[in-house]
Amino acid sequence: MRSAELDEFVERVNERTDIYSVVSRYVQLTQRNGRYWGRCPFHNEKTASFCVSADKGLFYCFGCGAGGNAFKFLSLIENISYFEAIKLQAQRLDIDLPTRKLSPEEERRRREEKDLFKINELAQDFYHESLIKTARGEVGRKYLEARGITAETIENFKLGFAPEEWDNLLTTLRRKGFSHQQIETVGLITKSKNSSGYYDRFRGRIMIPITDIFGHVVGFGGRVLEASDNDTPKYLNTSETPIFNKRNLLFGLDKSNRAISSAGKAIVVEGYMDAISLFSAGIKNVVASLGTAFTPEHAKLITRYTKKIIFCYDSDEAGQKATIRALPIVQAAGAEVFIIKVPDGKDPDEFIRKHGKEEFETLIKNAETMIDYRINYVVDHSDLSTISGKVRALHDILPVVANVDSEVLRNEYRKKISSALVMDEHDIASEWKNFSSKTRQENFREPEIKTVAIQRPILPDNDTTSQVRLACEDILRLSWHDTEALEYALKLVPREIFTEPHREIIKWYRTCAAEERRPDQMRAAEELSEAAYAELSRIFIDGFETPPETDLKVFDDAVNFLRLTMLKKKYKDLVVQAEKQASNDKETYNKTVEESLKIKKEIDKLQNNP
Repeated sequence: MRSAELDEFVERVNERTDIYSVVSRYVQLTQRNGRYWGRCPFHNEKTASFCVSADKGLFYCFGCGAGGNAFKFLSLIENISYFEAIKLQAQRLDIDLPTRKLSPEEERRRREEKDLFKINELAQDFYHESLIKTARGEVGRKYLEARGITAETIENFKLGFAPEEWDNLLTTLRRKGFSHQQIETVGLITKSKNSSGYYDRFRGRIMIPITDIFGHVVGFGGRVLEASDNDTPKYLNTSETPIFNKRNLLFGLDKSNRAISSAGKAIVVEGYMDAISLFSAGIKNVVASLGTAFTPEHAKLITRYTKKIIFCYDSDEAGQKATIRALPIVQAAGAEVFIIKVPDGKDPDEFIRKHGKEEFETLIKNAETMIDYRINYVVDHSDLSTISGKVRALHDILPVVANVDSEVLRNEYRKKISSALVMDEHDIASEWKNFSSKTRQENFREPEIKTVAIQRPILPDNDTTSQVRLACEDILRLSWHDTEALEYALKLVPREIFTEPHREIIKWYRTCAAEERRPDQMRAAEELSEAAYAELSRIFIDGFETPPETDLKVFDDAVNFLRLTMLKKKYKDLVVQAEKQASNDKETYNKTVEESLKIKKEIDKLQNNP
């Protein structure tokens, strides 16, 4: 049961939500004829069929059929539940969530987490000010300038500098009232081994704040300017804390998600500086996996915004192995995967600083498919001088080609593998078939198939299909807040003429009436199926705008047209039926003719008295 407090919260968020502002964060929109149009973020298209109606608060894609209100859009593009979308929008609007009374323990944990975020935020400000405003930050400024990092990028990422002093940050945070234990918990200080004191963990490093998708600072990466000895790590990162877990974070996603949606692809690099350098050069659709293994959680984060992922890890052996490990993860997430192999063994940061944005965009255009990359990698790392070595290489390749559905592509890959391994195509085809058969047996399960069974309307002929659809939509639109009008229509028009989503909408209208509440878009989004709610959104966006004084006539015309359509069909069926009965059963024939004449009179009456 929803509480009054929760309903009030949802209403407040809804009242302050402008669908244009929500959608335009992800989709470039152009105004045309009082509406906004753009290319749909939910499917690939070259022409804009995605429509936003600001006055109705709805969106609809005439290409793929996605539709709904602002929260439905957020839930689809962020891959979250509908209510999570409302909470996300509330957070963006700075509207507090209604909360049940927390236990003392829960209240304590919440305060602690809030304090940890605040400590990191203050540390970010400290490091940033040290870089851009102090003399000791000059060395950091020169380092970033030499790497082509612009002042705009420094500000965008709030890059900073940790001075060489042992307790500068510690002293600053202690003055703000935070304890040693709190500061240690977020990984900013370390306890001295030789005394009871503490010292700053990051010193003499470029500081890179790590944020979650909401922009909260959850940790830091520190890049050394110049290692004084082999024991000094190039990067020093925040260890796992109550608010920092690298498995669930992608560096830069809070800043690049809109560019990813707009470009239709995400470029994944290994390190902070790779991402920052690409971003600074104008490649905005980039994220970094924080130097850690790519995880299913990372794949889920990216596929909120795009299904096309391009890996651009370092070209060294470690980078290639990391890429190979990531491939099955993104494949399992349903993503389309490509790989950039940076020439000359360079990393993305080095390459773009030397060759620039245009050359890197050429690498993107020429990115290898996941299958081609796997074939080339296996060939480069296999002993192909023996039959057993070739067979092992083939078995390493088969897992990534086994699910290729196209016979044309299968033939092409058989030829490519045959050439690479110097093996007979027939032998490869045989091994491929055996592998696929074995995999199906080992992994067979009944597939979960989601279908929306849409029953076509009962129509006398195809010429009236669009008119019938429009008449049904007029009835649903004009009876939105008038269930009596709907009941009047259903007495004259059989429900079978409506499609299945239409019938679900009708049932929902009746439920609202029975519960003595008016239909509204918020409840429609929550209570209708995705197909029915998208259809309802399209009806309101695509519906013919009628002045209030003509609504009644439009409604009556729609009802009469549907009545006439159904009567004509019934009359036609009875005529055919009578022809079959004429020579066999005179009594039944006469009854059928009599019934058909009655219907003919109704048809004539409707046609003569519109």
